[in-house]
Amino acid sequence: MGKYDAQKKQVLDCMMSLVSQGFVQGTGGNVSLLLEDGNAVVVTPSQREYATMTLDDICVVDLDLKPLEESGAAPSMETAMHLAIYCSRPDAGAIVHTHQIFASVFSLINEPIPALFDEVSGAIGPKVEIVPYALSGSKELVDNVVSKLGNRANCYILQNHGALSLGRDLDQARRNAELLEKAAQVYYYALSTGRTVSVLPQDIQDLMALIVSGRQDEEIKRRRG
Repeated sequence: MGKYDAQKKQVLDCMMSLVSQGFVQGTGGNVSLLLEDGNAVVVTPSQREYATMTLDDICVVDLDLKPLEESGAAPSMETAMHLAIYCSRPDAGAIVHTHQIFASVFSLINEPIPALFDEVSGAIGPKVEIVPYALSGSKELVDNVVSKLGNRANCYILQNHGALSLGRDLDQARRNAELLEKAAQVYYYALSTGRTVSVLPQDIQDLMALIVSGRQDEEIKRRRG
């Protein structure tokens, strides 16, 4: 049994859940988990069919992208993006990057998703921003993502690409992706009616933002001991 097998299994199980929900297809999308010491990440591989991926395909790299153990594949080409997010958002312990359908609709029309439901906004933040387009795996994409992280939301839409969901752990990151898809799907159908879409009152949006940031502050404090 390998040193990181427990964490690799968490990443694999998370990816299989995303596959079963149709949030990732083929080899698109990726999942990572930051180790508790903050010095390495466990991440899905590059160009591996996720539906048939095994534990041996999952990669472990340090913060300089140096492999910490043998793997049957190279780490995701977007691992640098994950590392930049962990550096900029010390509350994040896991990230899922998906190509989920309804969130992807808004990536094409360049439309942020506003605060629609308190149970969603209380988990992912009151607004899901659009990250400007850049080529997958590029430094420009990394820079574009980092430029949006200051709003302390837990979900973002990548223009003409997909979605990012953050969490303190993989379960929370996956749930945030699910909440994002719920909001995106309902917002899509609401917009299609041509009627005015009601959003949460501003004072409730402000409260939801405080709830999200408060939980993040607690996680940062826990991680820093």
